[in-house]
Amino acid sequence: MEIENSSEQNLMTNIGRLREEISKVIVGQDALVQRLIIALMCQSHVLIEGIPGLAKTLTVNTLAQALGLDFSRVQFTPDLLPGDLTGTQIYNPSSGEFDTQKGPIFANIVLADEINRSPAKVQSALLEAMQEKQVTLGKTIHPLPQPFLVLATQNPIEQEGTYPLPEAQVDRFMFKLKVDYPEFDDELEVLRRMSKPSKKKPTVSAILSSADIEQLCQLMSDVYLDATLEKYILHLVTATRHPEQYNLPLSDLIRFGASPRATINLAMAARALAVLEGRDHVQPSDIRSLVPDVLRHRIALSYKAQAQHISSEQIIEQILAQVAIPNE
Repeated sequence: MEIENSSEQNLMTNIGRLREEISKVIVGQDALVQRLIIALMCQSHVLIEGIPGLAKTLTVNTLAQALGLDFSRVQFTPDLLPGDLTGTQIYNPSSGEFDTQKGPIFANIVLADEINRSPAKVQSALLEAMQEKQVTLGKTIHPLPQPFLVLATQNPIEQEGTYPLPEAQVDRFMFKLKVDYPEFDDELEVLRRMSKPSKKKPTVSAILSSADIEQLCQLMSDVYLDATLEKYILHLVTATRHPEQYNLPLSDLIRFGASPRATINLAMAARALAVLEGRDHVQPSDIRSLVPDVLRHRIALSYKAQAQHISSEQIIEQILAQVAIPNE
């Protein structure tokens, strides 16, 4: 990317510093951190899936500190009420009026821990905040702070007493990220850092500000996305809806494919990734690297696919292998 002024140059330098600051606390998880930054640039939301103990909450909290943003964490439980999330109005006898008590949703980064453990009424309240960037308390609409990002986690191995997220809500998440076990060397470093209880925990300094994030968003609009790549994105998404048009034997494995939000999110994320890589144009490799995270939660598998233990990732691999890649 051609740097036009010192402000942009400093911004790109600070992106590197941001990753270094986060690495003081988080070992590995580079892809997770990168996707979270992309989602923040695109003002979108992220669903994170992984077993307990993989530092999902710590990563999100550390990112918020390094960005100097307000952070709140809500543990979703079966008895959680919408007011516990959004806030409520409380009658004040001395004034004879209702006072507004804002809930934890009023933060820049909101971590919804184990989101699938709360019932539909709580999911509905969260849905308004995610889509409209506002909360209605009584008859008053309260805008949420900007930037606003919901990061939701769910545990893939313990499904008793959970409420499956409705498709309408899942589709609101730009990414669904799967967090796996750390690499051997990374876990060795974690062991060395964390096995000394008396050792002082590292502190994280704020590297980027809200103004910097806004500037990153503006840089995205200057990233060139060629018409051939626009069509490539659309072909990839269309292949999830009409695989037979691409000679893919997937029709009986997919109940329905990805919505237009997938097309929009894939283009936006590709532009954001190009900015983070210091380029002023999108490459096919940007799109291909993002496809699994954008599409995995938007492909509804048929009962036949589930019976054969076929995952959405396997379907995405076939689509990426079959749909022609534009020339670089």
